[in-house]
Amino acid sequence: MPDIQQINEPGRRPAAPAPNLRAFLSLGFRPLYIAGCLWALVSVAIWIFAPQAIPAPLSGIAWHAHEMLWGFIATIAVAFLLTAAATWTGFNPLKGWPLAILCLLWIVARAGYLAGGLTAFTVACLAESAFFLLSGLALLRVVIKGKSRRNYGLPWLVLGLGAANALFLQSALKGNYIELMQHFDLGLVCMAVIALLIARRVIPFFAMRALPDLKLPMQTRSGHVQLAFGVAAIILGLAGLPVYMGAALAVTGLIALIQLVTWKPAAVQHKPILWILYIGYAFLGLGLVFAGVHLAGLTPEIFGRSAVHVHIIAMGGFSVLIIGMVTRTALGHLGRPLVLDRSMRGAYVLVLIAVILRLAALWPTAAAPHLLHLAAAAWVLAFALYLWRFVPMLIRPRPDAGH
Repeated sequence: MPDIQQINEPGRRPAAPAPNLRAFLSLGFRPLYIAGCLWALVSVAIWIFAPQAIPAPLSGIAWHAHEMLWGFIATIAVAFLLTAAATWTGFNPLKGWPLAILCLLWIVARAGYLAGGLTAFTVACLAESAFFLLSGLALLRVVIKGKSRRNYGLPWLVLGLGAANALFLQSALKGNYIELMQHFDLGLVCMAVIALLIARRVIPFFAMRALPDLKLPMQTRSGHVQLAFGVAAIILGLAGLPVYMGAALAVTGLIALIQLVTWKPAAVQHKPILWILYIGYAFLGLGLVFAGVHLAGLTPEIFGRSAVHVHIIAMGGFSVLIIGMVTRTALGHLGRPLVLDRSMRGAYVLVLIAVILRLAALWPTAAAPHLLHLAAAAWVLAFALYLWRFVPMLIRPRPDAGH
């Protein structure tokens, strides 16, 4: 005889599982997607609407650049890698209390930079360095343990992100703006190489999973060439050879654009969960080409500022890829149908609007401040929608059981 408590009344959905700390700390994407997306919202709101709240020694544009690249974008990248590595290697890099400690280090860093003063800044620097060191070593441990040779480079790129971060913070403390921006560019390129590696693997894979009749090349060989030029750009940047670094970046971006064409973008135009990734990859490739032309000193005066290629790469590339990845991968790892509701589609559209408005605001006109505020509002609303929709899922076990 069936247990009466297990019979659902017609038309009623089963009750959602209660929030569970063990489930919440079971994989890196759960707490770090929330942290990164919340910080994307909060940090932009502070920068645009309350910049006076940002104290020295990490203040002004240095704080904004740092928090967007390392506080938001790199955090989401680490979250993805800690999660994907568990699938790629068969071993979970961090879970439970070690993952909680990693999140605590991240929180200490964010709070320390906003607290101001040398002591808080130093504590934040140490916490953030430990965040990248712990993440990189955890990834290194599982790729070696799982003999995942194709992923041996990823932990070193994460450690490279941490090293570039430390150099950036050191320059900020010294007040050396030129050196600071050189280290920011180094971190940006390191993050671009990570993003290209991830996106080149997942975009065709996700597309063929969603559209079984679609056959796409994985572009492994071109990916190796792309990786070589990306790493060369980092080395050339460290060597102080900006023109050659620019050439390497331009080739890296052109390869991305060629890869994108081979992935048949027209085939995914009716699948928002896919085309958002295609758009992000296109922006990333285009931004790297712009960066290369800029470093070679070939850009027209209107595009001569580094802010142009930085925002094409960071907002158009990284952030558009992120809003697509944090929905697609979260749904997949949470055992949910890969179907977007209105809030998810709305978040996609709002991020794209924010990108267009922010790029338009770079044009020196009287409308620029208004466009900047509108871009910030669209951005904040986009990530608010994501958090509203996904936090209840991320803090609960999967519907299909014991995760």
